[in-house]
Amino acid sequence: MNATGDLGAVFASLYAAHMVADHWVQTHGQALTKSTPTWAGRLANTAHVATYTATALLAVTLMAWRTGLPLDPARLAAGLLISAVTHWWADRRHTLRSLAVRVGKGDFADLATGGMNGLYLLDQSWHIGWLFIAALIIT
Repeated sequence: MNATGDLGAVFASLYAAHMVADHWVQTHGQALTKSTPTWAGRLANTAHVATYTATALLAVTLMAWRTGLPLDPARLAAGLLISAVTHWWADRRHTLRSLAVRVGKGDFADLATGGMNGLYLLDQSWHIGWLFIAALIIT
């Protein structure tokens, strides 16, 4: 592969893992509890991010094995760490909403009409942006 192809392959792997981990691997209890301002919420969020990160590691490792893409373990660990930390931070919800308010997106964060959920959309776009940064670090 080349640098562009490597970046694309890693990003695609992280994105696929994100979608699976955030919507299929995450338990219902984690989804309901992870944003609560309690230790139970912090623990639920930590458990979610642990399985999220394991799913990402599996996806990137399988892609690398199948394509022959060499991975630097330190860069892989750094990329997965930045993804995990930013995911944990955003999934506490009050943190992401507070940022949205500070940058003028509070009304969008509070949008919940016509099948849209503004905070969820901000959450997903936050995660995907950081997945791109993680892919840059990994490659």
